[in-house]
Amino acid sequence: MRLASDRAAAAAATVVTAVAGSLAADPGSTWFRRLRKPPWYPPPATFGIVWTALYGAMAWAGGEVLSRTDGSARTGFARAGAVNLALNAAWTPLFFRAHRPWLAAAECAALTASTADLVRRATAVSPPAAAALAPYAAWTAFATALSADIARRNA
Repeated sequence: MRLASDRAAAAAATVVTAVAGSLAADPGSTWFRRLRKPPWYPPPATFGIVWTALYGAMAWAGGEVLSRTDGSARTGFARAGAVNLALNAAWTPLFFRAHRPWLAAAECAALTASTADLVRRATAVSPPAAAALAPYAAWTAFATALSADIARRNA
């Protein structure tokens, strides 16, 4: 029974994070459209496609690791995962609602470090789960660079 509840909890937490982020995003706003973006800014459709895949991988990997661990390793991964999802959800309102690109870039750097930590923790339990989280770490690193470049161009 724990296997199913671990997977359901990981999926639910990930869905809540995805919904919170999507509700706070406002790429059609005048503020966002006027921002100077680097030439390597991806086409807008990229974000929905990539995040959908990443959230699916995050939910699966989280459930996989939680279902395979006990004790302090389980508690540590669960806490690290909760922090990571909170950081994930925080970027969108910082950037789109507060209009604070530098703060969002710094927050995204913390998210990237948190995601790398999740990959490290998952590696010890389930290499496939770690491999599923690796693109998330790469994407958040890319997002950090993109956020910082947008902040620099619009300072």
